[in-house]
Amino acid sequence: MLIVQISDLHVGSQFLQEKFDTLVDEVNELNPDVIVITGDLTNEGLMKEYEKCKSLLTKFNTKKIISISGNHDYRNTGYLLFKKFFPFETIHELNEDVVLVTVGTARPDRNDGEVGYRQNLWLERTMKKYKEKVKIVAMHHHLIAIPDTGSDQLTVVDAGDVLRTVLNSHVDVVLCGHKHRPWNFGKLTVVNAGTATSERVRGLFENTYNIITISNKEVQVDLKIVGGKRLAIDELVNNYSQFYDE
Repeated sequence: MLIVQISDLHVGSQFLQEKFDTLVDEVNELNPDVIVITGDLTNEGLMKEYEKCKSLLTKFNTKKIISISGNHDYRNTGYLLFKKFFPFETIHELNEDVVLVTVGTARPDRNDGEVGYRQNLWLERTMKKYKEKVKIVAMHHHLIAIPDTGSDQLTVVDAGDVLRTVLNSHVDVVLCGHKHRPWNFGKLTVVNAGTATSERVRGLFENTYNIITISNKEVQVDLKIVGGKRLAIDELVNNYSQFYDE
């Protein structure tokens, strides 16, 4: 199974159309089973941004697109529009071996994220039902503070409780967006996406997305620079300094 994670499109004033066009060509060539968009599809949560984003996403050729709201999508009462333009389900049994569950972390007019007691309890109960599957949780806000992003106050504010749930229910992969900084955490596979199409890149200074390959219940995560090279995301993490020394 091939999953493409793109994040932080920021359709609006920060949006780079030429990067999006390249992204579409590359992703369609991969022919993924699923595309997961981990939030901030729009920049200000405005009707015109939602309309444009909805139209743009029709350019992708895939069986399924899963969209998760981000804090930018909830601006200007955009939370009322998100569910109209991007109706969503929370549980996705992608095949007989893989289940993906989405968690809402965005809150109106707040930049920080929160899962909340009830949703966290639901997550734990839900994931424990899928004992034999590869379990993926997708959310917008980053679950763990990451390098080159300054203050960690914009992580999930109840991250400790969520991490306990993730570990206790043996989640295999957590997909996050929000900070525009691609990163991974080794044995605890918390995969942070960069921004695919906005001008506000961070850390790697390139627009990126992630390619997740699942075979025989083994998960491989690659980072893809839009219009550039593909590498294992662990290569970025393990050779951190070389990307700034080049």
